[in-house]
Amino acid sequence: MRPFGPVWPGTAAGNHWTVVATVPSHASLDQVAKAAADCRACDLFENATQTVFGAGPASARVLLVGEQPGDVEDQRGAPFVGPAGRVLDRAMAEAGLSREHAYLTNAVKHFSFRPAGKRRIHETPKARHISACRPWLAAEVLAVSPELTVCMGAIAAKAVIGPDVRVLRDRGVLLERDSLIGPGTFLLTVHPSAILRAPSDRREEDYKAFVSDLRVAANALGR
Repeated sequence: MRPFGPVWPGTAAGNHWTVVATVPSHASLDQVAKAAADCRACDLFENATQTVFGAGPASARVLLVGEQPGDVEDQRGAPFVGPAGRVLDRAMAEAGLSREHAYLTNAVKHFSFRPAGKRRIHETPKARHISACRPWLAAEVLAVSPELTVCMGAIAAKAVIGPDVRVLRDRGVLLERDSLIGPGTFLLTVHPSAILRAPSDRREEDYKAFVSDLRVAANALGR
């Protein structure tokens, strides 16, 4: 077992303490997912419904990483099953990637949000949340051993590769390099939720660019 101990602020007296998440080494996806269900390595678990682990076959040749689960994913306990997931499904199909043969996950496994009446509004995860979850992501990558990892959005790109990449600058090309989760082949693109947030007069153009990026991934796997 591999311990990991980030430090995060307490909610009572303003003190700090260390929380250790135990990540199974060289374990199957099922074993890692079971361990992640009880993760308390950062404060996000306190308000989230549940850990939202990745989904897909251990034999997947491509692994896609997003930012974090949204409201629908938090309630259902599965990644990319909300509005952004529907955009991703459509784009993957058009690009020639099969979702059922891909592994989908997020850099952060708990939903980060602020309440607004009955609604829960997405909040960008903080650095400590990303760091706390990186061992789970690394364990997923180790278990799947994908030929290609697709990082969707800036949070995913920085969580996987590091701060020196820029999605809009580096998107749509294959990157052979070291990363924070080990060496591999990577491709950067936008997060599908960015397409939903785009102005209506730009949405179709942004969607086509997203499909084009995913097509680079599909072509790389077909070579």
